[in-house]
Amino acid sequence: MRWQLACLGMAGTTIRDGGLVEQAVTVAVAGQGVVPGTAEHERMLAVVRKTMGRSNIEVFRLLLDGDERRARAANAEFEQAYGLLVDDGAIEPVPGVVEAISTLRESGVKVALTTGFARSTQNAVLDALGWHGLIDLALSPADAGRGRPYPDLVLVAALRLGVEDVARIAVAGDTPLDVIAGRRAGAGLVAGVLTGAADATELRAAGATTVIDSVAGLPALMGVGRPAAVYPQAV
Repeated sequence: MRWQLACLGMAGTTIRDGGLVEQAVTVAVAGQGVVPGTAEHERMLAVVRKTMGRSNIEVFRLLLDGDERRARAANAEFEQAYGLLVDDGAIEPVPGVVEAISTLRESGVKVALTTGFARSTQNAVLDALGWHGLIDLALSPADAGRGRPYPDLVLVAALRLGVEDVARIAVAGDTPLDVIAGRRAGAGLVAGVLTGAADATELRAAGATTVIDSVAGLPALMGVGRPAAVYPQAV
């Protein structure tokens, strides 16, 4: 197998944000009258945790009972709050991820970063980390049509980067929705990583072909670098 593309998630997969998503959600829903520390606030955070990986606007539609005006207002507040937190230096790469991406690209594998964030927020993250030159492509849901768990982000990356066969795509992510999107896209390798929101059992249940400690181990799975720690299928 000659791999052509690796599609990697962002928050929880390639970057650590120290809980910024929940902080920014708290700011966003406070603007809609939801007070931090209340039962309603805790309910919303539980939904956010369960839907990690989805397009942010879709999550706010769920939180606000489909009220499009309020969802869009909350999403705008979220993007602004997250961007400000990012600018304060509250994010960092997952250890080993920069080296892993560099190894993949040096071996001829193109790398795309996909996210549920809006394009402006994704760019703020890439700017803060200085990653624009590190990768081949960055996609948000607006670039693809639909976010996870739909396969659009992976398939649009394949089209833009000239992939010949979806079986030559590797997908890695920290949420079950990342895994589902990769499987629906027909990727030849769909790896769950343990640096974010889900454990090995959840990632396996979603359809991960393997589970590894982090994206740092992805090159080994694709035939580049040293072997990675792999978690076997539970009996």
